[in-house]
Amino acid sequence: MNYTKRLRDLRIDSDLTQEDIAHILNTTKQNYGMYENGKRRLSIDDLITLSKFYKVSTDYILCLKDEP
Repeated sequence: MNYTKRLRDLRIDSDLTQEDIAHILNTTKQNYGMYENGKRRLSIDDLITLSKFYKVSTDYILCLKDEP
């Protein structure tokens, strides 16, 4: 699994839309969608923000470990 799939899974498991997450990251839905589609790399700042939001480690988001 790569982190783009993990981002999508975390979002869907939380019953959120791409627009919801884009708002949290202070970006556009299109920009966030590029993260999930692998067309844009996740910035470190956004990685940290998502880690705090989902209450999981950055290693979990990056698929370096399987436990949140």
